[in-house]
Amino acid sequence: MSPETKMLLEQVQTWPEEDQEELAQLAREIESRRTGVYRLTDDERAAVRAGMDAARRGDFVPDDEMEEFYRQHQV
Repeated sequence: MSPETKMLLEQVQTWPEEDQEELAQLAREIESRRTGVYRLTDDERAAVRAGMDAARRGDFVPDDEMEEFYRQHQV
């Protein structure tokens, strides 16, 4: 590890928790790009489970709302 990286990681410990989590998310993205494997956070895993449960119940977003989303985001 370079001295600069080591010094920065020591400074990170003094950052607010939300900034540390932002850095951790960026590090996870870099790691997934390098390995081809993305590991879900606990919050992401819970959101996926909630979405799967909603799908099993047939609880989907109406088509007109999805069309508006696609229009707004130019998808």
